[in-house]
Amino acid sequence: MRILVTGGAGFIGSAVCRHLVAGQADRVVNVDKLTYAGDLRSLSSVEDDPRYAFRKADIRDSDAMLEIMRAERIDAVMHLAAESHVDRSIDGPEAFVETNVVGTYRLLNATLTYWRELASAGQERFRFHHISTDEVFGDLPFDSGVFTEETAYAPSSPYSASKAASDHFVRAWHETYGLPVVLSNCSNNYGPYHFPEKLIPLVILNALDERPLPVYGAGANVRDWLHVEDHARALELVLTKGAVGESYNVGGRAERSNLAVVESICDILDEKRHRAGGARYRELITFVTDRPGHDRRYAIDPSKIEQDLGWSARETFESGLAGTIDWYLANEWWWGPIRRERYGGQRLGETRKGAA
Repeated sequence: MRILVTGGAGFIGSAVCRHLVAGQADRVVNVDKLTYAGDLRSLSSVEDDPRYAFRKADIRDSDAMLEIMRAERIDAVMHLAAESHVDRSIDGPEAFVETNVVGTYRLLNATLTYWRELASAGQERFRFHHISTDEVFGDLPFDSGVFTEETAYAPSSPYSASKAASDHFVRAWHETYGLPVVLSNCSNNYGPYHFPEKLIPLVILNALDERPLPVYGAGANVRDWLHVEDHARALELVLTKGAVGESYNVGGRAERSNLAVVESICDILDEKRHRAGGARYRELITFVTDRPGHDRRYAIDPSKIEQDLGWSARETFESGLAGTIDWYLANEWWWGPIRRERYGGQRLGETRKGAA
């Protein structure tokens, strides 16, 4: 297949591009407008592969997207381009509406035009895969419930509301216009090349710098954790084997409280990179005021994708976290410039952005 990946310079998008290029894809076209979280260095391992190409473009530019699809003779679109940080959505929701809602709408229109131009065999083969989040389902009690594909949407933040809206637009373009779509909703991803303001890399790098490790409230909020490479495998399966019009929840069966995640990172770092004087990294944990509308718990039931498509997570949270820490310890060339250039020496976590 000749696959267009939107947001392919981001965290999950770059993992998808690397995975597809390493596999059987005939062509992988990465379309990204390179916002603050997009980094082409995450694709250095595939940038010289003749099956990979990068095109700088904005998904809100329907003409540009249609031109790329035509020129590259695209068989499938994997739509990952999105604003994705909850704290940023609270401080500035308009960017999330523009990218996640308006951008998805315009991309759908360009895709529909392109799909209608294809011969019948091409239309049958074509897929539009929309990648979304479990946050669209809202809040769960600490002690009960899981998200399934039938769970009603109840977004709590501007970010999750914008993703919920984009999910609905994708389903509407399938039901109204017949565009062959598949959808997936994932739990919290982690792994290499994760932008440093996100929880796990933030804690790792702040700890290495002997900086406070900020944790919202009492750290009781629970998330299900999914290694990004397990997610990339799942996304390829949804694209190539998923039933048209269906959605698939992708989770790692690895629920942890935010405090437990931070403590696990501290304990692994105690073994791998000792603090001066024998101090423990847990001593850097600092509890800060909780953010508005902070959902208590997310928990995904991935039974459908496991049973229907034969996917399961290969990484446990313990193995995946240890490997992620090893990667950050070995790859300052990637994260160091981001910390220095994009934050001007400011300590991540000193404002609300970046707390756990």
